[in-house]
Amino acid sequence: MTVLSVTTVGALMASIQGSALLIVLPEMMGALHMDFMTMLWVLLVFLMVTTVMVPVLGRLSDMFGRKRIYVLGFAVFSVGSLLCGLSGSGFSGWDLVGFRVIQALGGSMLLANSMAMITDAFRKDRLGFALGVNGVAAAGGFVIGPVVGGILAPLGWEWVFFFNVPIGLFGTVWAAYRLREPRWDVIENKFDWFGTAAFFIGLFGILTAFTYMSFGDPNMMSIVYIMAFIGLIGLTAFVFIELRVEYPMMDLRLFRERNYAVGNLTNLLNGLCIGAGTFLLIFYFQGPCGKDAFTAGLLLVPSGLPMMIVGPFSGRLSDKYGPKLLTAGGLALTTAALAGLAFIDGGTPLWQVACLQVVMGVGGGMFASPNASSVMTAVPPKRRGIASGARIMLRNTGTMFSLAIAFPLVLAGLAPDDMYHIFMGEGVDLVSNAALKMLVSGLDEAFALFAVISAVSVIVALMRPGRRHREKAVGTDGSEASKENEQSQGAIT
Repeated sequence: MTVLSVTTVGALMASIQGSALLIVLPEMMGALHMDFMTMLWVLLVFLMVTTVMVPVLGRLSDMFGRKRIYVLGFAVFSVGSLLCGLSGSGFSGWDLVGFRVIQALGGSMLLANSMAMITDAFRKDRLGFALGVNGVAAAGGFVIGPVVGGILAPLGWEWVFFFNVPIGLFGTVWAAYRLREPRWDVIENKFDWFGTAAFFIGLFGILTAFTYMSFGDPNMMSIVYIMAFIGLIGLTAFVFIELRVEYPMMDLRLFRERNYAVGNLTNLLNGLCIGAGTFLLIFYFQGPCGKDAFTAGLLLVPSGLPMMIVGPFSGRLSDKYGPKLLTAGGLALTTAALAGLAFIDGGTPLWQVACLQVVMGVGGGMFASPNASSVMTAVPPKRRGIASGARIMLRNTGTMFSLAIAFPLVLAGLAPDDMYHIFMGEGVDLVSNAALKMLVSGLDEAFALFAVISAVSVIVALMRPGRRHREKAVGTDGSEASKENEQSQGAIT
């Protein structure tokens, strides 16, 4: 339970930060004299750095110890948050973008280890429930984040970052004194420098290309093509290297195990389907519905609250009956909710939108912990840092692609002033009716496309092995995960 309490603090801190930041963005843009693109970089750079770094830090945690990386993550996140809050207006917000990189590095250290440490600490028949409880913290932080943002906003946008500092310091001390390292000896102490360099270049190039594509600016297409070409070359070299080195940064051979492969693919597709959902709904609430930023944030609560309730129950059921039907059912509910959102317009009652959000939240709660449990138990303990990092990397990659798909559809044809007024929550009176109609049309198209992709994810989830299938995870030595899993339970409690 010690591990669960420590990781819960990290999940709660990160999720509160994410949703509270959305509330103070309008004030922050005005105070720092940021344009819309800089504001997007404040949000996207955290996601980009996390996506690139979690697999690397997962490998390092397998080599040097999960406790060390996790404790350092709390400390770095706290320092990054303090620097973000101290950002001035002299650089039009770009100093804040730089400090968000530091904050994201700390967050990557936490994310890369939390799932692995929980998997190490709990027996397999209790793992789904433990992951569900950890998910409650993430969902709970998302729910209370807008309230925290609304309370702190009168004090200044800086306090959304300062708020993290005491929590991060507490987490640093708590983790340092209460966590213990796993029991097995780490003998694979060679780091894959060439594979890591290729991975950095490849994923950074692809994510940068999709980030600029999401802005929808034709003048940026040359950057998109160049970065996409660099990214493809880097990822091709990465795959070539990883399949040939003795100690890879990311063990691609783990994907031979069907539970691991299906779990990661559905995680990628689910991130692709709902990654842009928060932004799309904020545009809807602040545009056609004419709500201010704080009210729009509160209107996101119906999607987070059900995850808090459903997550632990879904995890417990997956411990008993297996993850296949729960993950497929959760993805099916997500598909239904996205299909319903594809028909909303400015006249749709808010209670109908809230009901669709509840359905999506229930679907997310059903899917998350059983899927995470199936992925993490499919690999040997000494590979769980890599597995956790790869899982989060694929999820975040799906989110980045989701934004790149959604933003051009939603923002196409909108004048910069209209875009600014909508996101600032300054009221629909400042936006033309034609612009609002274009926005609604783009929202419907985006939700419809994501509903189709989500339907595909349901089919993929049904390809998961059944309950009676003997789960194996092939490591570099060909050993079965189940043998090592039994030896490692309770290793760091």
